[in-house]
Amino acid sequence: MATPPRSTLFDFHGVSMTKYFTDNWDNVQNFKARPDDILIATYPKAGTTWVSYILDLLYFGKTSPERQASIPIYDRVPFLEICVPYPGKDVADKLPTTPRLIKTHLPVQFVPKSFWEQNCRIVYVARNAKDNAVSYFHFGRMNHRQPDPGDWSTYLKNFMKGKVVFGSWYDHVTGWWEKKQTYSNLHYMFFENMIEDSGREVDRLCFFLGFSASAEEKERVTTESKFDNMKQNKMTNYSTVEFMNHKVSPFMRKGKVGDWKNHFTVAQNEDFDEDYRLKMKNTTLQFRTVV
Repeated sequence: MATPPRSTLFDFHGVSMTKYFTDNWDNVQNFKARPDDILIATYPKAGTTWVSYILDLLYFGKTSPERQASIPIYDRVPFLEICVPYPGKDVADKLPTTPRLIKTHLPVQFVPKSFWEQNCRIVYVARNAKDNAVSYFHFGRMNHRQPDPGDWSTYLKNFMKGKVVFGSWYDHVTGWWEKKQTYSNLHYMFFENMIEDSGREVDRLCFFLGFSASAEEKERVTTESKFDNMKQNKMTNYSTVEFMNHKVSPFMRKGKVGDWKNHFTVAQNEDFDEDYRLKMKNTTLQFRTVV
């Protein structure tokens, strides 16, 4: 099968996007959320699949174990705004589960209004900008539906300018952080905290969801969702997706904090830090780049 052509970025209401996420826009915006839906929102490559899998295991790991072995995570937790190979919105509409787990990379201002109207629970995961940039760069290399990332130096400049799919990391993480201050059903998680102590973060998640799980269940979820276990699991590692070339870079690459040190030069790091200070000076949001 021929690899699909690389997508091209364009400005979409002030955010860099590609047609793979805007071609079904009106249908996505008119999505009818239900009060018990759970939306998993992240900037790309911030721990989306990890948290999706944790939630899926919590809700359905015991009651529907066959799902875990036979349905890929991207069909269990559909990607709302994606248009290919089929519209994620249609998959979400047809989900047989309660609650429905749905994922999005949309900045907060693009989220369909029914999620707010229904007061849905939303789990947002944020990852420090340096590691996020590195992970997104490698994802662009292996995913033929992404624009060509170019070399690392070119990519890093584009990332800093927000010229990547789903736009500026800075706007994304701060936009959702501001929403958390006024919308009580939003749980804001940090990738670094999950790496540091995933058991503690699963506890916090359960508390937010009002989900009562035994210590044994939580332990099982934490173990099954460990990076190395997910990397070996065909239902969570995206190895079944044809337009991703895992020989270039695996979808699940390292899952670490601090890998940015293997990519940033001293000069790049200094430029990045200066730019970061300017862009993040008006927010209380804090990240760790080492754990």
